[in-house]
Amino acid sequence: MEFKSLKNIETSFKQIRIIAIVFVVLCAGITGYSVWSSYVFAEEQRQKIYVLDEGKSLMLALSQDLSQNRPVEAREHVKRFHELFFTLSPDKSAIESNINRALFLVDKSAFKYYQDMQEKGYYNRIVSGNINQIIQVDSVACNLDAYPYKTTVYAKQMIIRASNVTERSLVTRCDLRNSVRSDNNPHGFIMERFEIIENRDLRTIDR
Repeated sequence: MEFKSLKNIETSFKQIRIIAIVFVVLCAGITGYSVWSSYVFAEEQRQKIYVLDEGKSLMLALSQDLSQNRPVEAREHVKRFHELFFTLSPDKSAIESNINRALFLVDKSAFKYYQDMQEKGYYNRIVSGNINQIIQVDSVACNLDAYPYKTTVYAKQMIIRASNVTERSLVTRCDLRNSVRSDNNPHGFIMERFEIIENRDLRTIDR
């Protein structure tokens, strides 16, 4: 009878050990699954960007691979420079503001053009003649197969005077290099060897 009791106690201990082992394994499995799920969820959240629209609504935008956006950013960088550098109004402070913002996107090659036009009195004539100059970028050809990226811009200038409007063709080229992103250079490029290769009158329309 005593032997049977000892046997029952040993069997009970075995059952308790088995139950304990099963419990530990289950806890480890649940813990591992929770950690793995948290990691997957965190990775999914990293692929999302939350955009606050003027403090009113929260919009969700899916982020894309940087390399996919690079060609678009390159064209937009060059286009933005041309809009700032060649859009002029008869306001000296506005001209200086646009030029300063444009020069953050380019090396000293564009600053030489600015100095040359300034020395020739071009900006003073814009102000004194109450002239507006507007640029329309038709296309930006950017070759991203070779670095630095060779870029050519085809655009039109509209020089608006009180008596007439002169339409001019503008063709420029430059090299694009990767740079650090900042508030003044959000696309992370710098233009080098900027050159105006064509800038001629197409037609003049009387007003």
